[in-house]
Amino acid sequence: MPHWIVKTPFIMNLYYLWLVFLSGLIAVDGIMWNLEPNTRKCLREELQSDVLVTGEYEVSDVFGQKVDYTVKDSKGHILSQKSDISKGKFSFVTENFDTFEVCFTSRVPPQQHASRQEVSLIIKRGVEAKNYEGIAEAVKLKPMEVELKRLEDLSEDIVKDFSLMRKNEEEMRSTNESTNRRVLYFTVFSMCCLLGLATWQVFYLRNYFKAKKLIE
Repeated sequence: MPHWIVKTPFIMNLYYLWLVFLSGLIAVDGIMWNLEPNTRKCLREELQSDVLVTGEYEVSDVFGQKVDYTVKDSKGHILSQKSDISKGKFSFVTENFDTFEVCFTSRVPPQQHASRQEVSLIIKRGVEAKNYEGIAEAVKLKPMEVELKRLEDLSEDIVKDFSLMRKNEEEMRSTNESTNRRVLYFTVFSMCCLLGLATWQVFYLRNYFKAKKLIE
């Protein structure tokens, strides 16, 4: 245990409250849906670099029907795939900030009566995806030290998320400012064109009426 942890009831209570609060921010997504025969269902999500992602899936069994899954990035690189699945797990680590896609595809032979299949998927990211029990056994950590390690990793993930949010906000602000400048320039240009057109019309009508001797 780090030397800065003081075992007093007040400090320990604060620590556990903070741990409970951060635990509520852990990224775990669970979803269940009915996959229609000979169709594909895809789920997409943006993830930062160096993030561990694990998935656990289960597909209801229907005789003669098969379901495949594929995990790809935005460039089409296959990170994980398997055919004729029923129940299992997959995992991968993101290399760059990118959009990742998990797809489940139903395959039904021709001339066969087709039925929908129920698919359940649980996705874990970051801290929740790590096997802290295995880490504790490998390096002989005490339960409190494991929780501190977990808390430290979770705090780092939260800091990364806030940094990404700030970066996205700055990019959006820059885009908005650029758009506002372009709108302003376009408005000024449009007004100049209208003023020029109005001036031309005045001179044209004046010369026209003079030619018709309607005005002097």
